[in-house]
Amino acid sequence: MTLQRHRGLTEQAADAAVDQACRMLRLPTIRAQFPDLAEAAARDQMSCRGILAELLMAECDDRARRRSERRIKAAQFPREKSLRTFGFETDGNIDAAVIHTLATCEWVKKGLPLCLIGDSGTGKSHLLIALGTEAAMAGFRVRYTLATKLVNELVEAADEKILTKTIARYGRVDLLCTDELGYMELDRRGAELLFQVLTERVEKNSVAIASNESFGGWTSTFTDPRLCAAIVDRLTFGGNIIETGTESYRLASTKAARAQDAAG
Repeated sequence: MTLQRHRGLTEQAADAAVDQACRMLRLPTIRAQFPDLAEAAARDQMSCRGILAELLMAECDDRARRRSERRIKAAQFPREKSLRTFGFETDGNIDAAVIHTLATCEWVKKGLPLCLIGDSGTGKSHLLIALGTEAAMAGFRVRYTLATKLVNELVEAADEKILTKTIARYGRVDLLCTDELGYMELDRRGAELLFQVLTERVEKNSVAIASNESFGGWTSTFTDPRLCAAIVDRLTFGGNIIETGTESYRLASTKAARAQDAAG
């Protein structure tokens, strides 16, 4: 089906032609915004170039937004977290300037690691998800997973003879966010498989981890000391280490909220 070009179309016919063309060319934003913009253009005496620029920019902006939404969805974050909702004022251990610098994603671009180390409730997972979301919005491919879930998936892949394919899949994403590393002891096989994933990514693509254990305590997670040292080396070489402290961020936030309620 082709559109007939005619000069001197009535406004109703022109609107119908624009609608049909936008459907064919898959320009939903232009189709949705054209009627209102056409009225505003007539009222404000906008030029044809101005109208076209406004419509095309709106379409580009909307497509960029939808791409970001698809990347965030593909990352499989368990919940929505952002830097705007992180209470830097209630957590004196975390430098807001450092976190906002990380939010520029230059470290992801360079393929560097990030380690968030601290006790439970200190905001590690919040920052991990928020920085991962920033990376997805910046155009990077991101994947979030729990450390134990990743290891279980690798063990199953090895049993099903698809380990190489699985490691390659994790190797392709620009940022791999691994949460709750250190909460459970990993046997030697699981630790070796995790090491393979990290080795696949080293100096090529970024890894961000959140752990409730300091590096010195990782020997309880990775029982082989030499393997533990190699994993720590992969996760720290040239990267950023953020210590979130020992005082619960969630508890501090709750206390602050109660204090505000009492003052009100």
